[in-house]
Amino acid sequence: MSGQLLIEIYILVLAVFVGFEVISKVPPTLHTPLMSGSNAISGITIVGAILATGSMPGTISATLGMIAIILAMINVVGGFMVTGRMLRMFKK
Repeated sequence: MSGQLLIEIYILVLAVFVGFEVISKVPPTLHTPLMSGSNAISGITIVGAILATGSMPGTISATLGMIAIILAMINVVGGFMVTGRMLRMFKK
């Protein structure tokens, strides 16, 4: 295992722990705005995945890009469904 790969794995693990700690401390009143922000970030991920998929058809990047598109679309659709449901809870 190369040193660069090991550093990237450390960064990934650290990001997972920091992300979990930050999200777990968010009060319930802020969940809807954060979900909307997360949907915007996933939209950017979809654009990047489409570019990666179309750059070299028939390669591993196309396969990984397609998987990224599917997962990001699931995240966007689910996020909008949760956001819509939470906003309907506050309507009279």
